[in-house]
Amino acid sequence: MTEILLFAIPALLIILGALIVVFAKNPVHNAMGLVLTLTSLAIVYITLNATFVAMVQMLVYAGAVMTLFLFVIMMIGVDKPDQSKESIKGQSLLISGTLIILVAIVLFVILENGLNWDLFFPESENIIDGTPSLIAGVMFTSWVLPFEIISILLIVATTAALALAYEFKKSDSND
Repeated sequence: MTEILLFAIPALLIILGALIVVFAKNPVHNAMGLVLTLTSLAIVYITLNATFVAMVQMLVYAGAVMTLFLFVIMMIGVDKPDQSKESIKGQSLLISGTLIILVAIVLFVILENGLNWDLFFPESENIIDGTPSLIAGVMFTSWVLPFEIISILLIVATTAALALAYEFKKSDSND
């Protein structure tokens, strides 16, 4: 019974995501439906004991490729006037508060460890056997802080690129 549930729930999410991809009118919603489909597919891979394939599915397809898709969607002009206004009251305040909490958590972790620079540059043992479990074990224990810092930098770069593209497009329309 457990095996059926472990397959049926992700399978239903795959179908739901595919339906969102096909029937959603907003391209960003289509992309999010594809993220749901790819993530659910990774869960199916995990149930099949294909952890490396699931990890690659999440990092490459649900992560990098979908970020590229969203870049393209934003660059081709999805930002219509009705979509650029603030749809949630206090949205800017919520985002600012989330950023402050994130910075506070990072500072807390750094200060709790006494400004130990080993958090940023951990020494890892030589991995002779490159199995996914060993790679993941080192990456998500010893190297977790540098990994997260890189992800934050990529998010900032994405946001900056979108802001620059929006400002460039806005100045072109005013000319």
